[in-house]
Amino acid sequence: MNLRRVSLAVRLFAAQVLALAVGGLTLTLVAGAVGPRIFHEHLGRVGGEVSAEARWHVEQAYASANLLALGVGLLAALGAALAASAYATRRITRPVTHFAHASASLADGHYDVRMADPGLGNELKTLADSFNTMAEGLETVEATRRRLLADLGHELRTPLATIEAYLEAAEDGVAVDDEDLQSVLRAQTARLHRLADDIAAVSRAETHQLDLHPVRTAPADLVRDAVAAVRPRYAGKGVTLRSDLRPSPQVDVDPQRMGQVLGNLLDNALRHTPEGGTVTVHVIGGARSVELAVADTGPGIPAQHLPHVFERFYRVDTARDRDNGGSGIGLAIVRAVVSAHGGRVRADNVPGGGTMVKVVLPPSGQGQV
Repeated sequence: MNLRRVSLAVRLFAAQVLALAVGGLTLTLVAGAVGPRIFHEHLGRVGGEVSAEARWHVEQAYASANLLALGVGLLAALGAALAASAYATRRITRPVTHFAHASASLADGHYDVRMADPGLGNELKTLADSFNTMAEGLETVEATRRRLLADLGHELRTPLATIEAYLEAAEDGVAVDDEDLQSVLRAQTARLHRLADDIAAVSRAETHQLDLHPVRTAPADLVRDAVAAVRPRYAGKGVTLRSDLRPSPQVDVDPQRMGQVLGNLLDNALRHTPEGGTVTVHVIGGARSVELAVADTGPGIPAQHLPHVFERFYRVDTARDRDNGGSGIGLAIVRAVVSAHGGRVRADNVPGGGTMVKVVLPPSGQGQV
């Protein structure tokens, strides 16, 4: 038995003994002060003369019986208190000890540890549920951190390897066309700059350090500007871009930041829609929310990946490189910017094929949805 368990057991037992001692002392004093007087009154009501000796013996018999009853009662109560204290201590300290061990394991990096319901009431059940929720969150964060570091290393490795290959060729005296060398170096450094800018952008967004300048804006205007900016790229790939602009309330947003959100969604949809496919941007207005939805006719997203597509560096197809699959940061920026505007974002598969990403924003004058 560890020190904590002994300490708790001693405290419970001492508290019960103290309560019994106070109760027993109070009962003895009351019985000693009131009992004889009441006994004398009832004895005086007995018919006939009672001698002093008989009265004394009767009073002694009463006192002995009273003392014996109090003593046996207190001893029985003390035994019951000891048994109850031992049982309660064991029931209470077992989940406390388990919680201490689970916390120590969690601190050591074992994020798969979980606590079972101790079955001692809603309070300890709530504690166990809260601990499990925290452990699951830390396990998810750790998995994301490891994947982020691995993906970041992969993102850096490709441009660095390209630059290193050209440097080795130059050192070995291999003739390299200057224009070709400049083009490659410019492309790879631009790729590194984009990666650094993306990481900085999502970090600022997730730490609520975005410099937002919200103005009252019509959602249809946001969509028109975003569609006009990407239409040439869609035409170049042979993908049809459509807009479905229904009447909707205005929203209080930063037009530049929301343009970035729609641009990222349209770029992502174009990347995953084959030639001859269609991407449609919807604006759906309601009394409590405004939806901006981008739907494509691509292959869709496997169900197990849907909850993670807005995480940094997450790719459904891990074999894709940055040029073909994006940096894995665009959707993370979308979620962070939308959250900064009091909205939310989600991705769903469309029946019949394709994916729809919905951005839900509060109408002007509302805090969040």
